[in-house]
Amino acid sequence: MKPLAFVTSTFAAAVLACHAPHAAAQASCSSDGTARPTALFERFISADCEACWADPATPAPSAPSTVVLDWIVPSAQGDEAPLSAAATNDAAQRLQALGRQALVGTDVALSTVEPPARPLRLRVAHGLPINDYLGTGIALVRTDGVTPPPQGWQYHLVLAEAVPAGSEGTLVARNLVRNMLSGTWNKREQLSKNELFRWMDNRPMRIPPGAQPQRLHMVGWVQDAQGRVLAAAQSVCR
Repeated sequence: MKPLAFVTSTFAAAVLACHAPHAAAQASCSSDGTARPTALFERFISADCEACWADPATPAPSAPSTVVLDWIVPSAQGDEAPLSAAATNDAAQRLQALGRQALVGTDVALSTVEPPARPLRLRVAHGLPINDYLGTGIALVRTDGVTPPPQGWQYHLVLAEAVPAGSEGTLVARNLVRNMLSGTWNKREQLSKNELFRWMDNRPMRIPPGAQPQRLHMVGWVQDAQGRVLAAAQSVCR
């Protein structure tokens, strides 16, 4: 068990990052002021396929407003697979959620962001590393002052590592998924008399062994019950 002081300080960093972006400017990174992604482009690689990771012809989106995520999917070889150190169960779950078959080599999925009629703003953020954890946060605000979004919308918050081309055995730039939090927003919190509604989650997220903290950032999105992506965001350190 981690000491209570550690858990408290980590959680406090997440809350600060989500609720006081100006005060946390020197200690956090967020999606504040960034262009909103218009699509998610997800690349899945089997942990067995080291050549797939190194492939210079790896598919890439044409639109600069598209967020790219690279998932390493565990294989039957387990720890003996060449890419097992970066494989996560989250990758297998995400592949299944997209309705894809079991992975042999590679697969790609493109999800266009389809904003609902009423305006939404999604925010993601993280603080500084504390031991092996980051305080992270995701928040959705509906700003039309009418009614909250339907219950049951799902959120995903991904810890991604920006791996430059020419490093770690890859010839193309990667956003390697290192960890993920997911959940469903079923409750609303009214923040003001103007009926500004916010849904949020603030939690410590573990930095896995081998990840370089200075290359980490957050990617988040919200989807409806049919799997349509309604809003997305990614953090930038300024």
